[in-house]
Amino acid sequence: MTVKQLKYKRPKQILLHLMFWCAVLFFFTSVFDVDNNIDSNVFYFSLFLMPVTIATTYISIYKLIPDYLMAKRYFLFGLYSIYTFIISIFGICLSIFFALAYLSDFKFEKMNTVGRSAVFIMACIYIVVLIVSAFKLLKLNLKQSKNNAELQSKILATQLKLKEQELKYLKMQIHPHFLFNTLNTMYGFALKKADETPEMILKLSNLLDYLLYQVDKPFVDLQEEINHIEDYISLEQMRFNDTLKVNIHKNTNNGTVEIAPMLFIPFVENAFKHGVILNGSLRIDINIEIQSNSILFTIKNSSTKDTSYIDGLGLENIKKRLELLYPNRYELSIHNYKDMFEVFLKLNLKANEKNG
Repeated sequence: MTVKQLKYKRPKQILLHLMFWCAVLFFFTSVFDVDNNIDSNVFYFSLFLMPVTIATTYISIYKLIPDYLMAKRYFLFGLYSIYTFIISIFGICLSIFFALAYLSDFKFEKMNTVGRSAVFIMACIYIVVLIVSAFKLLKLNLKQSKNNAELQSKILATQLKLKEQELKYLKMQIHPHFLFNTLNTMYGFALKKADETPEMILKLSNLLDYLLYQVDKPFVDLQEEINHIEDYISLEQMRFNDTLKVNIHKNTNNGTVEIAPMLFIPFVENAFKHGVILNGSLRIDINIEIQSNSILFTIKNSSTKDTSYIDGLGLENIKKRLELLYPNRYELSIHNYKDMFEVFLKLNLKANEKNG
């Protein structure tokens, strides 16, 4: 809050307090004037009760409630509330005594007794204290709820920022990791001075175009991701020649579906990197299918039980990205069988559709 706002707020607050206590004084005067047995001016009598009423109220709303009740120091709140109650009763009795003495010109033999109405007077004072305290408690609770909501919002914003930074870092890892594997392939062709080298450079250009302009998007069309996988497979086909047998099955005719970019390619890379040539060929089967609100991705490659599949940078990267992008909305299972290595990934797209 600025100094200018404070200068404006303080006089306004003082004015509201004065108006409220004038209303309480009017309330006391009106109530005590009904069936009054005091032979004096009820207004002055009520005026004598105002200091103890104001003091008790302010002690309650500015000390007991914020410092002890809201701070959950319940024992001290109860203890000091009892002290305040006892002292206020003593103050009320003194106020009544001096009010009657003042109204009888301090001629004590002519003082009128209040009698049973003293309990009623105390009840009126404590009603004011309780009502004001209740409003103060409500105000503090609302303020605390607002502060908690703002704090929660800041925490969520910080977590979102950290999540975005981590995703950005993971995406930055994709570029050199994927490029390193592809350049290795092209280097082998260059050494052989193969005729396929120009075509390989062209396909690499397509892959780099996808990396540069698509991977930074939060989501891409599923078909674009599939095209990217097919370009990569074509590139690898040149390296393996007839020893590579790839079957890719697609069932994505259910309309436009978006997924995070470069989500499947690490598994495809892993199949080429760790796949084993059995019976003269490296066999890879890829299945991409849309079922209801889910995408099913399965990839199998020929392998041996003894082959060591180490979760390298690519697979570790993809696992972290799945946790960030599809929390509690994905299933990932990896199995190394006797002659086959299999990866199954299921993505639930419901949340994405809602966000869209």
